[in-house]
Amino acid sequence: MEELSPAGLLRWLRARGPGLLYHAGLLGIVGTALWLVRMNPLSLLPARLDAALQAGAQPAKVEAATGLWPAGLLPVPMQPPAAVRRIASLHTNIPARLRQDIITYTVQAGDTLFGIAEKYGITPETVLWGNYFFLKDDPHLLRPDQQLFIAPANGVLRVVQAGDTIEGLAKAYLALPEDIINWLGNGLDPDAPQLTAGQMLLVPGGQREFVRWVVPQITRTQRNPLPVGAGPGACPGGYSGGAVGGGFFVWPSNNHFLSGTNFTSYHPGVDIATAYGDPIYAADGGVVVFAGWSNYGYGNMVVIDHGNGWQTLYAHLSQWNVSCGQSSLQQTVVGLAGSTGNSSGPHLHFEMQYGGGRVNPWNYLQ
Repeated sequence: MEELSPAGLLRWLRARGPGLLYHAGLLGIVGTALWLVRMNPLSLLPARLDAALQAGAQPAKVEAATGLWPAGLLPVPMQPPAAVRRIASLHTNIPARLRQDIITYTVQAGDTLFGIAEKYGITPETVLWGNYFFLKDDPHLLRPDQQLFIAPANGVLRVVQAGDTIEGLAKAYLALPEDIINWLGNGLDPDAPQLTAGQMLLVPGGQREFVRWVVPQITRTQRNPLPVGAGPGACPGGYSGGAVGGGFFVWPSNNHFLSGTNFTSYHPGVDIATAYGDPIYAADGGVVVFAGWSNYGYGNMVVIDHGNGWQTLYAHLSQWNVSCGQSSLQQTVVGLAGSTGNSSGPHLHFEMQYGGGRVNPWNYLQ
């Protein structure tokens, strides 16, 4: 017999008839298929099923005993693509529940009204309304170690007085009676709400006007009785002539930025940053109508009437350098910066008035 080779084997099969050649070819196909299955069992699956597995679908479980697959060749489910694998979260985010109770806060050195309000997510007005006994609606009265009441939401805190009613409080603070009743922190029975004298009550969304502790206006020309309690710095008025402002206002200090409270409904001026003893300048020309100590919390103060409906006010000075009735030109040094009166540190409290009403200095300073 000739040497066995692929070509020789083929000639031998042909010599023995087509039937044997057919069976040999069939055996070759089966052998190739078995080899492919062993190398990659999924290569013989239909294309649609293979695509489904790629998408993460799981094939039905097939037991080896069924005889559908040779033992050891069961298909292995493919893992989903790495891009969509999910990693177990070790932390659960639980939404913060709304605080219902009234808490107290001890004022720290360096605290501001705005900072405390932001810390607890309420408005500065709410802090003032809840602490009138200490602050008198004046943020400058904030002092370290004070114990402030912090409301759980915006509104007015009120200590219930004998004779108070839910309807009366709602009307006084521009709120709805049902809001007072339904606020869980008030502890009221919705079916039969009763107020108790001495109870601390929150009027949610309520508001009230601020008590304005401002110096009564004194003009250069009118001679009026000195306002009771204004302080020894008040001038008698009745001045004729004198400097008149041009209506253009310069910054009253060398610094042009805030150090504390801005202009708001409860703070009718701006607190400008200064160092102790910095010069304070007249924002425009005019006549001095207040020079000295103010009993309204402003400490040493100067007020200038500009003779055209405008007045400017300079407060918390360490000293004043002008006197009643004196003409003062623009940029005259009217005093030195300090921290007198209701002040927690050196700065200039600066106000502007036009026609007796206070305006925002940011809109006019050049």
